[in-house]
Amino acid sequence: MFDKLESLVERLDTVLQQLNDPDVAGDQNRFRDLMKEQSDLSPIVEKYKEYVQEKQNIEESLELLEEESDEEMRELAKEELSESKANVERLEEELKILLIPKDPNDDKNIIVEIRAGAGGDEAALFAADVARMYRSYAEGRRWKVETLSFNESGIGGFKEVVFMVTGQGAYSKLKYESGVHRVQRVPETESGGRIHTSTATVAVMPEAEEFDIEIDMNDCRIDVMRASGNGGQCVNTTDSAVRLTHMPTGIVIYSQTEKSQLQNKEKAFRLLRSKLYDLELERRQSEESEARRSQIGTGDRSEKIRTYNFPQGRVTEHRIKLTLYKIDSVMDGELDELIDSLIAADQAAKLAKLNEEV
Repeated sequence: MFDKLESLVERLDTVLQQLNDPDVAGDQNRFRDLMKEQSDLSPIVEKYKEYVQEKQNIEESLELLEEESDEEMRELAKEELSESKANVERLEEELKILLIPKDPNDDKNIIVEIRAGAGGDEAALFAADVARMYRSYAEGRRWKVETLSFNESGIGGFKEVVFMVTGQGAYSKLKYESGVHRVQRVPETESGGRIHTSTATVAVMPEAEEFDIEIDMNDCRIDVMRASGNGGQCVNTTDSAVRLTHMPTGIVIYSQTEKSQLQNKEKAFRLLRSKLYDLELERRQSEESEARRSQIGTGDRSEKIRTYNFPQGRVTEHRIKLTLYKIDSVMDGELDELIDSLIAADQAAKLAKLNEEV
């Protein structure tokens, strides 16, 4: 598994040399690509150099034990040998994780789409709560959150809300959130105090660049109309809202959050591009092996992934059988423990697969 690491050391040296080349510095695209490659390679190379040093320490300790007759020196060599062996074992596991093929979308911004599911008005209220949870998480990491579209229910909930999260590694953290989220609680609309079960569906899509997906304008129909709902003076009195229909897939996007028709159109196309890219990713995943599909984060969108039980104060992550009794902090956007556990489970599944292939 570690055979290719020497070539990565050589490649990093080459990248660093090229970054110091004035001609490369003048080519922004080339410079950006090399900086990203340096960022990807540096942690692996640094860890590998530690690994090589510890292997060398083991050889030196073994030589010393063969040659040394002084008992005190031999004890010292044994201690160093034991420590180096433990370090090698630890570094091997860390290197394996670093060598897991990186998801090319991990560094992308994301578009989050939340839809109310079963449960009527209570489902719409829960969809709004889930949206606030992700907004709080994103803002806690100083990521930018921008609403792209929404469809409000009459009592303060959302039938559907779509927003974009801009921040380093947003997809790598939140890609595991796609699926059905279930809530069990007494709704505000329930006078009898009975616990109801409602759902909301979350889709987390990497933001697609123009080079990721090419949209044929002949496949699109654009309708303009007046925005509905609450808004400023301009929003409701001009034809600023846009409905974009992608005829081959039947995807319909309604954008009305901006005062300008041009801005709403641009937002609609950004969302369409990401939806088409997400469809392409799903198609690719469906063609991959069962082992790949069974890993965390690549499941079916209709899969029930998490339950939020308010009477018991618990959140249960069904994919990894993790239960936390801290529902208030989770709903306030403190998702690190859940997300870190999902990432660890995903890495463990991928490592197990790599070990089978070695």
